[in-house]
Amino acid sequence: MSLGAIPGTGPATSPLPVIKKSTARTMADLPVGRTLVMGILNITEDSFSDGGKYATADEAIGHGLRMHYGGADIIDVGGESTRPGAEPVDPAVEQARILPVITALAKAGAIISVDTMHTSTARAALTAGAHIVNDVSGLTHEADMPALIAETGAPYVLMHRRGDAASMTTEANYTDVVSEVIEELLALRETFLAAGVASEQLILDPGLGFAKDHEHNWELLRALDRFTALGHRVLVGTSRKRFLGALLTVDSKPAVPTARDAATAATSALAAANGAWGVRVHDVPGNLDAVKVATAWSAARVPAL
Repeated sequence: MSLGAIPGTGPATSPLPVIKKSTARTMADLPVGRTLVMGILNITEDSFSDGGKYATADEAIGHGLRMHYGGADIIDVGGESTRPGAEPVDPAVEQARILPVITALAKAGAIISVDTMHTSTARAALTAGAHIVNDVSGLTHEADMPALIAETGAPYVLMHRRGDAASMTTEANYTDVVSEVIEELLALRETFLAAGVASEQLILDPGLGFAKDHEHNWELLRALDRFTALGHRVLVGTSRKRFLGALLTVDSKPAVPTARDAATAATSALAAANGAWGVRVHDVPGNLDAVKVATAWSAARVPAL
């Protein structure tokens, strides 16, 4: 039976995908010894790369299952676009979009992160089977988010961003972007630690593209070792972002998002070689290959004892 359209998206167009029943999995079941691949599942109308592509529960579940069975370590499910200039989504609409999908993917045994800036949505998603909260709100997080993370013990992606979707482009003003991003992330970390969140719950994300211009993103990537040295897992999200499009200019025009996958895989390999815990990507197979190559390459450099 079709699940139908997700509120705030579009009509149902495909049958319910087959879900292979699986026992519940935990973070302890994730692979060790290599960088993890987090597959992006946007259930939105206006995401910059794939908005509207998975507009029904059937389509979203189907794509999530393809990523899961195709090797994604984590599926990152979001119901609100976070691109610059995106319109806010009411948490009730966001939850109607994502909760049926999270429930289905959890049934299939996927490890799930919920991409949300709303405490109420994070709580509902964790209840539905999500494992991780991936919050891009940065310095503007909701006041009760730290208490929820402390209460649930869930891993939490602490991402750097100044301003909101409407203002963050104008906030990309830095004298020393690496030092300032680290300083602001550490101040944000203290807010969560003071609320009772355990240090090991926190995953740091430098927030590429969020209140950053193209060169800022490259500077942050070149300094990835300074982030991994902070003692937390580090998530890197470069997938199909505008700074890659600007690098791949064709006929004086930035490459379209779907033409940026090879460049994304290159950054994933480099991030893996420099100690990233995970990479957040649209193209799972290509990036999974990239991090496996980086792992093998790095291992080959270690002399035998």
